[in-house]
Amino acid sequence: MDREWFEKDFYATLGVPKSASAGDIKKAYRKLAQQYHPDTNPGNIVAEDKFKEVSHAYSVLSDKETRAKYDEARELYASGGGFGPGPAGPGGGFQVEDLNDLLGGAGGFGDLFGGRGPRGSGPVQGEHLYSTVNLAFTEAISGTTTTVAVDGASVCRTCAGSGAEPGTAMTVCPRCGGSGSIALGQGMFSISQTCDVCHGTGRTVTTPCHTCNGRGTEHRVRSIKVRIPAGIKNGATIRVPRKGSPGRNGGPPGDLHVRVHVGSHPLFKRRKNDLRITVPVTFTEAALGADVTVPTLDGRVTLRIPAGSDSGKTFRIKGKGVTSAKKGPGDLLATIEVAVPDDVDDDTRRLLEQLKTHEATDVRSHLGVS
Repeated sequence: MDREWFEKDFYATLGVPKSASAGDIKKAYRKLAQQYHPDTNPGNIVAEDKFKEVSHAYSVLSDKETRAKYDEARELYASGGGFGPGPAGPGGGFQVEDLNDLLGGAGGFGDLFGGRGPRGSGPVQGEHLYSTVNLAFTEAISGTTTTVAVDGASVCRTCAGSGAEPGTAMTVCPRCGGSGSIALGQGMFSISQTCDVCHGTGRTVTTPCHTCNGRGTEHRVRSIKVRIPAGIKNGATIRVPRKGSPGRNGGPPGDLHVRVHVGSHPLFKRRKNDLRITVPVTFTEAALGADVTVPTLDGRVTLRIPAGSDSGKTFRIKGKGVTSAKKGPGDLLATIEVAVPDDVDDDTRRLLEQLKTHEATDVRSHLGVS
């Protein structure tokens, strides 16, 4: 993680200039996240890696303080100087014992990579995991608790994450001597890097766990309960903290991101927090007025239709829409539609012929085609 700050241009990853505003960065991230999201590219490992790369870049650049530290770290690295002379090699380089030595005096960089101490390797958060859940229309409106299957790394159930076979001991790492870090060359200077043998723990396993082969994690499918808040929209993502992959070196687990797919409803359509419904009425109900029963998500209401209502007129029924946590309840918008019978019997035809004689002489005079 530490070397990425020097080696990767997060601005280039998001396709924005270094001078980009916070809004431009957010806009670019959303576009790329939608393009490379695992749901959009099922089974595409390249797209999944790209999505993680974009998400990581955004996590750094979206935070004002972290972005400032990242910018300064990149400038220090690019300049290759300003740290005072060290044991110079043939190329006049510098020897940096630890990243905290390099950055400790530069505007509070001592905790740049998670507060790790000198010559050590700090905790690293686990990777985020991603899943999807399909909800019925009414479940999304009222909220529910569901279970999602998460396929990914998990703490080994045999060794509880230690990597050692139960009953065996761990020893001091012979490569780093227990410090958890080793010196590596890096351009004009060298930096301290996580030990590649003990991965920063300072300890090695004498007898690896037979289940995870010493990794401390195993790949399996977990069932995780997720609470769905009332009023959630189709395409929304729920973040479940600490339910992702396990962290390293005592770091916290990553998060689980669950994308929600909401099914349709045979009667209702949703727009923001309002619901819409089409209510068929007869010609006489529209012409003379009537009280009609309209279904809602939690029962029925009576809608009074005034005499002379046109087909397509919409009535607002207050408080019968979607209730979300951030806003009050929306409304139910009922649009009437005059139903014309497909088959007219003789008696009905005679009545309609009589009615025709009482209709306005030309209802289309305003069209100028009379």
